[in-house]
Amino acid sequence: MTLPFPRPDPGPELRFAVTGADHDASALTPTLRLHLTVTETTGTRIHALALRTQIRIEPARRRYAAEEQARLVEVFGDPERWGRTLNPMQLATVATVTPGFAGEHRAVLEVPLTSDAEIASTRYLRGLDAGEIPLLLLFSGTVFYDGGTGVQVGLVPWSSEAAFRLPVAVWTAMMTAHYGGTTWLPLPARTFDALAAWRAARALPSWEQTVDALLERDP
Repeated sequence: MTLPFPRPDPGPELRFAVTGADHDASALTPTLRLHLTVTETTGTRIHALALRTQIRIEPARRRYAAEEQARLVEVFGDPERWGRTLNPMQLATVATVTPGFAGEHRAVLEVPLTSDAEIASTRYLRGLDAGEIPLLLLFSGTVFYDGGTGVQVGLVPWSSEAAFRLPVAVWTAMMTAHYGGTTWLPLPARTFDALAAWRAARALPSWEQTVDALLERDP
């Protein structure tokens, strides 16, 4: 008599959706908060979910006003080439661990960002006036679940993803809350020293006036 082999445990099935976004005004650095809903569709009890989320900007998924195109030339080149140069860019990668749940769980992904103008994603975001920022979230990680005979361990499929259109106004409000309309520009020490000497020689009272004076000089 041939005994049938036990059917393999198919494991849980997870679906992800981003339902909204805001920012943490009390954080030390600009921190975007993405509100994530995780849904388990088979009725399996989840004991914990160790989630890793890669967040990408997909610039080809929106239109750009003429003023935005002019500012984004430094990122993508001339608009005539944008059919080839509007490639996805990395925004952040974050990790989070959820408690146990069944059915649906809501979590907040805290995404630390920067105003560093040397980073391509920052230059892109600063180049936008309004509208939305097309994001794609790619999920991976480990899921601990009730397999009937005890806790089982599975992997979050690499195919797990969610699209979200982040309002530009959320990013703008976050940067304004932290920097009050100013921008930090990192400079090598030798460049800063030379600039400070140039300012001192002309008795300019502020860095803003120093930069304005340089911009007004004949090329």
